[in-house]
Amino acid sequence: MPALSATRSGTSPMTRLTGMSRVLLSASVLSLSLALSPAPVFAQPQGLPDFTELVEKVGPAVVNIRTSERAKQAAGMPEMDEQMQEFLRRFGLPVPGQRRGAPRGGGEDDAPQRRGIGSGFVLSNDGYVMTNAHVVNGADEIFVTLTDKREFKAKLIGSDVRTDVAVLKIEASGLPAVKIGDVGRLKVGEWVMAIGSPFGFDNSVTAGIVSAKARDTGDFLPFIQTDVAINPGNSGGPLLNMRGEVVGINSQIYSQSGGFMGISFAIPIDEAIRVSDQLRSSGKVVRGFIGVAPDDLSKEVAESIGLGKPTGAVIRSVTAGGAADKAGIEGGDVITKFDGKTIEKASDLRRVVAALKPGAKATVQVFRRGAYKDLSIVIAEMPSDKQARATTEPEGKSSPSSVTALGLQISEVPEAQKKELKLRSGVRIDAATGVAARAGLREGDLVLSVDNVEVSSVKQFQAQLAKLEKAKVINLVVRRDDVVSFVLLRPAR
Repeated sequence: MPALSATRSGTSPMTRLTGMSRVLLSASVLSLSLALSPAPVFAQPQGLPDFTELVEKVGPAVVNIRTSERAKQAAGMPEMDEQMQEFLRRFGLPVPGQRRGAPRGGGEDDAPQRRGIGSGFVLSNDGYVMTNAHVVNGADEIFVTLTDKREFKAKLIGSDVRTDVAVLKIEASGLPAVKIGDVGRLKVGEWVMAIGSPFGFDNSVTAGIVSAKARDTGDFLPFIQTDVAINPGNSGGPLLNMRGEVVGINSQIYSQSGGFMGISFAIPIDEAIRVSDQLRSSGKVVRGFIGVAPDDLSKEVAESIGLGKPTGAVIRSVTAGGAADKAGIEGGDVITKFDGKTIEKASDLRRVVAALKPGAKATVQVFRRGAYKDLSIVIAEMPSDKQARATTEPEGKSSPSSVTALGLQISEVPEAQKKELKLRSGVRIDAATGVAARAGLREGDLVLSVDNVEVSSVKQFQAQLAKLEKAKVINLVVRRDDVVSFVLLRPAR
């Protein structure tokens, strides 16, 4: 019976006991091995940063800036005498030029004022304050209020509209000053904090992270992009890292409503300090200038002209008699290096040139008609006002025109016009239809080169076209007024 029982069960009591022991033994060994093995290391979630110490440390160096601008009498409006003003007041009629609620007495206080509010921070304990140029430009009076409620009338030392930086001076000493940080150490994703006066609320603190660096929103500055809440009134206030150092000046917001929408921009403090040093020493900023209008190069054009990748700044126009003109730079050239620095886009060229001192010599590498060429250039000084562009109208009669398969009707450029425009080559477009018209060409445009080869006559233009494959995209260097562009023509198949 026991054997039968064992047969039916398939195992003996001893066997069942042994299996259970094995299970218990395995469990014990597993528990022991887990106990002896090092515990797995998991990344511990970090809490949000504490900004309280930073606010206590830096807050006293942040100031509120209040400006007032005396409204100017409208042009053509005769000045109203006092008797007429009093007559209008007695009958409850509005007095032109007087704001509602203004006192009725005479004197300068009656003049209407436009008031503005911004932020700033103390650069040095002897009273130099930094803010945005747009906060103080046009102001008749500027007042700086400290966190201890002391108010000072400030003197504008200088402002630079191109970088939106201004420096003020107040008659005070022993002031708490900010510490300048290293923008080069700033990383995308790093926590930053802003202190300012949004909508007039003094010493408001907001925080966020760096969203991007070197964001191109201006010609001369690569901005720091953050998601720190910045609103009207924050302009000119400091952007701070977690060490309590200023890394930027809050300057711009991207907004469709006038309020914060998650994107704000700050001027890198290293660029702002360079500007402020010049403002403090001379009251103005001196920049290098070569007299060109650069533009970015598209991938399609870069491949068409043989450059490969779209790197460099293509020159749309050259100022006659300017530094670039004297150096031999031409419209249609692609500047790939300047003063040893690689030029990736047009804004790079503007910033590299602007950083050089007038009178300095530099080497320029240009890509022209399929080959690189080095030129020497002497940097000029950037004018305070934009130079007016001289435009010339074609004069004289041209030779009989010729019609091409591209929809271009062209003719020779009169010698007088060539001399006036300082052209070595070129043919004139008398009419554009079909392929040429779709590419944007029009009457009066001058074609300087075809597929990287200069053309000086209608015959040479046609000969160059005949050499090209019928289905190939053709690149033309075209001058319109004083602007030079690349134009791509796609022959109809």
